[in-house]
Formats: sequence, structure tokens, C-alpha cells
Amino acid sequence: MNRIVASGIVKRYGEKEVLHGIDLELEQGKIYGLIGRNGAGKTTLLSILSAQNPATEGNVAVEISPGAGESEGGQPTVIREAVWENPKALSHLCFSRELNTMVGNSANTMKVKEYLKIASLFLPHWDQKMADRLVAEFGLDTKKKISKLSKGMLSMVTIVVALASGAEFTFLDEPVAGLDVVAREKFYQLLLEEFTETGRTFVISTHIIEEAADIFEEVILLDDGKILLKENLEELLERAWCVSGREDEVDRATAGYTQHHVERLGRSKSVTILEPKPDEVQDSVQSVQMTERIQDSDRSGQMAEKLQDSDRSGQMTEKIQESGFMGQVSTARMKNAAHWNGADVTVQKVSLQKLFVALCGEEH
Repeated sequence: MNRIVASGIVKRYGEKEVLHGIDLELEQGKIYGLIGRNGAGKTTLLSILSAQNPATEGNVAVEISPGAGESEGGQPTVIREAVWENPKALSHLCFSRELNTMVGNSANTMKVKEYLKIASLFLPHWDQKMADRLVAEFGLDTKKKISKLSKGMLSMVTIVVALASGAEFTFLDEPVAGLDVVAREKFYQLLLEEFTETGRTFVISTHIIEEAADIFEEVILLDDGKILLKENLEELLERAWCVSGREDEVDRATAGYTQHHVERLGRSKSVTILEPKPDEVQDSVQSVQMTERIQDSDRSGQMAEKLQDSDRSGQMTEKIQESGFMGQVSTARMKNAAHWNGADVTVQKVSLQKLFVALCGEEH
């Protein structure tokens, strides 16, 4: 399985640093959603991953797994190719970025058919039949100049390039900007069809989060030039909850959690929380087990008393199991109970858009 590996990516423009030491791996055969606020660095990151923009520090490489029969000494040999100015690596990549008629570049003076022709020359896996089909489906006038296209038509051109590129790793920057709801649905359908048939990897940067969430397998949340999280979307949303009720009850229910997106109305309060990942839960359980061992040791007397006073005694195991720290247990309780952690609160699932607002809504 091939993948893209970015290590320690830093990008500076003059004295302004827009990406801060990013490490990222993109696996073959997934649809990733890249989300973040304006100015978070999404377009810059995609341009560096696709070698359209050099990193100030760090490196990006495509790791190519051997085909059938390609091995060394009976062991598979992974070929690592840096993407910068490397045609072999670039043959696996396509970054179809948002076009802008206001930018004075040579692309704007081209007709659509000329732009697509040049794209086909630079993309070695170009599928002309697909390009022709998409042009017809979107009703693109290929004789028009790029500078004369509407915002929706510009988006259609970027979509044609992305899907017809045949690139194993395809990046799309705001592909549905300007498209009406019917055209957006058509794009999602075409994308899923291509993904199902080919197993290509797609990374989609978008602000239309809730609509696009249905097609994402993993989500990458970029905040202020750093990756805040990268996780399977379904598993992430299983950990995300909105807890609301009287303020003191909400605080009691969410004790031990970081409260995000706090909203108050009179004596009522609403917060978003994230349960820990299963491996974090395991760490907590192991910590409790260690506590129990200490209690059973020669130092049990005084140490156990101190641990009990600091609420870290052997009873912690039971508390962990009954609280939000145990994924499956707490999820079941949250779905069905109005009382959580002994508090009278309302607990609801959180959408990706609501979670994004909760985690990245604060001004820096």
C-alpha cells in the first residue's frame, strides 16, 4: 500500500510562520476531509504535499510499496521518493486548486479546452474519456475563457481536472465553492463512484462541512497551522457529546473533561466534550491498577490514605467505568440516561460541524 509521509513541515512567508512542524501520513484508498478556519493553512499544506510550494523546513515523500514479485531477499522493499522536483513521485499526485478569475495569470487567458489540454500533458494518468464525460455532465462551455467563467463553472473545471487526472493521491481545495446544491450532489456522487472503482485517495478541503461529512472516512482538523486531530470520523463522533442543563449539574457531569464551546443562558449551561480514545482509557485503567498494587504493597498504609484523600484510590476503577472514561459503557449510558455521573443533565450527540466550531471557534 502506498502512502504520503510529511515530516516536520514548517512554512514561513517572511517572518510569518503559517505551518508549525506538521507530521502527517496519508494512506492509499481513503477519502480525507481537511477542515479548518480561514487562514489555518489548509491550501498551503496541500500545495506543499503536492510539491507546488516548497516547505521552509521538513520534507514530503511518497512511499511506494512493491508490486507482485518486487522484493529484496524475500522481504518487500518500500521505495521512498521525495516529491519536490521529482517526476516519479509527482506522477502519483494531483492538486486541483480553486481557480480565481481576479488573479492575473496565464491560466485566465486560456479557454477551458486549452486549460484541460495542458492539464492532460502534465498528468500522466489522464483519462480523456472521463474528462469529456464530466464536461458534458456539467454543461461546461469549453470555448469560454477561464476569466469569463462564473464561480460555479470555475469549480466544475477544478473537479474535471481532479477526477480525470487519474492520480493516486488527489487533492481538492474547496471543490464545491459556488456550486448549487444539485451540482454539489452530482460531484459527491461522481467522487464516490471513482473512489469505489479505483481506490484512489482523495483529500478534500472544504468549508461545507456537514454536507461533505457523509463521504469522509477520516478527518484532519487544522487549527492555526497545526494539526489538532486526525482520526476516523465515525470513531471521532462517537466520542463527541454536548452536555447541557443547570450550570452546577453540567460542571459535575463533566468533571475531568475539557469543556469546549461553553454557552450560558441564565442558570443554564451547554458544553461540548470529547471522551478519551480507547488507548487513553487503557492508560487510565493501568494507572488505577498501579494504584491498587501500591495499596497492596509494603507502603500500603500511608500511601493508600494519601491516594484516598486525593481521590485516586482503588475506587477509581469503578468511577472510571461508570463515568465518561469508558468508551462503550459511557456511550450506552449517555444515549439512554438523563442522569450522567450522578448529575441531572441532557446529553446529545454532536455533528462534525458542531464539533469543529467547539474545538476551533475560539479566536486566537
